[in-house]
Amino acid sequence: MDFYLGVDIGSVSSNFVLMDSQGKIHEKVYLRTEGNPVRAISTGYSILKKDMTQNQQIKGVGTTGSGRLLAAVMLGADVVKNEITAHAVAASNLYPEVRTIIEIGGQDSKMILLKHGIVNDFAMNTVCAAGTGSFLDQQAARLGVPIEQFGDRALDSSGPVRIAGRCGVFAESDMIHKQQMGYPLEDIIMGLCEALARNYLNNVGKGKKIEEPLVFQGGVAANLGIKKAFEKILGMQVMVPEHYDVMGAIGAAYLAGETIEHNRQATSFRGDDFVLQGKFSSISRECSGCANMCEVVCIRRDGEALAYWGDRCKKWENSLQPSSKKAAGDTMAI
Repeated sequence: MDFYLGVDIGSVSSNFVLMDSQGKIHEKVYLRTEGNPVRAISTGYSILKKDMTQNQQIKGVGTTGSGRLLAAVMLGADVVKNEITAHAVAASNLYPEVRTIIEIGGQDSKMILLKHGIVNDFAMNTVCAAGTGSFLDQQAARLGVPIEQFGDRALDSSGPVRIAGRCGVFAESDMIHKQQMGYPLEDIIMGLCEALARNYLNNVGKGKKIEEPLVFQGGVAANLGIKKAFEKILGMQVMVPEHYDVMGAIGAAYLAGETIEHNRQATSFRGDDFVLQGKFSSISRECSGCANMCEVVCIRRDGEALAYWGDRCKKWENSLQPSSKKAAGDTMAI
């Protein structure tokens, strides 16, 4: 059996899926990136590989997320797409009539509007962390509640308290104030969930026409309190996919399958020996070649430069082309 590998490398989590040609997910891995995407990519693939038999092969690879270029270089990707496209493709394959996607990850949040399966509009919030996974992790720790139990405790609320949610800092200070006043913990948690849902709709969803069917995905979709808050405020059903936490990777896998089958081409996947046996590292330097002073990133395998990015003039990127006359030693000294 052949699989398509989908990889979504984010700032907080790194997600991997193995999907067959029928769209069935056979294996998924959800890891914390922990500030080291190179290690996360190597670890995630090695975990997937342990569950594959010798007659199972990678037929195509798709990457997405903020670390999609890095993953593409390390694994050998057939398609590299942004998160908006990947999440939209995953949702529309599972819910063909979907009109609105709410996606909330570790450090950012998105709203994607679709019409006839095509992205019609979208918005992102990368400035305020209120409502994202990292913010919820912090507040759960402050309240002494494991993040895995946060949503369930919210559903036990009999009367959510009103918490200011226009800003993450204000929400946190107001939550502490409610604690000091003696409100029940469950009511504070549910009040925080509703505040964060309002914050999302007032910022990311401002001016957007939200229509059903509505799909909620991303790591925060695990929080049943946030889901209930959206349903209460919007007055509509919110659907959460089975694999809500790896939808970006699923979309990347779908895109890889479409690319391979449509173009009838061999995969660019580098293979197990390249991915598992090499020692990967990354460095960044400021190029002093001109007034732009570009921050150039280099990814290496066993000391050999594989790719550069960040250089506006493409000087370093072009140095890796076979036709380049640049001295091999120069490619290592940014």
